[in-house]
Amino acid sequence: MSRSTSLLQQMTIFVTVVTGGGCAMMYYLMQKNFARSEYYRQALEQLNNNSTAMAGLGAPPLKIHNIHLSDRHNRIDHSSAQLKIPVTGSKTGGYLYTTSTRDAIVNRWHLQQVFLKLREGEIIEIFNKTESEE
Repeated sequence: MSRSTSLLQQMTIFVTVVTGGGCAMMYYLMQKNFARSEYYRQALEQLNNNSTAMAGLGAPPLKIHNIHLSDRHNRIDHSSAQLKIPVTGSKTGGYLYTTSTRDAIVNRWHLQQVFLKLREGEIIEIFNKTESEE
């Protein structure tokens, strides 16, 4: 093998490792930003306070998994956030669906709806703003 081919292979390996590391770091930082967001924390707080949902999962312990970034249910813009958060307990798992809107005046997020859909298909409503206002 000539010197230039060996150098080219080394450069290719280096660029691949750096690119892969950069992608992994971006993924980690995006997940961390989701976990720190107000709309994410409020939804998990509602789940933790709902004994029916926690019993359905077999929690505690409750395990919150990373959000699937390519899932169409995960949409966030400047005025609304819609997430599908994977969760598991000791009995089963499911997805915590949440919808929030942002009040631009006070710059705060407000939950609109939170429900848990278990793997078996059971849906447990946790929070619905329209029902809680009545």
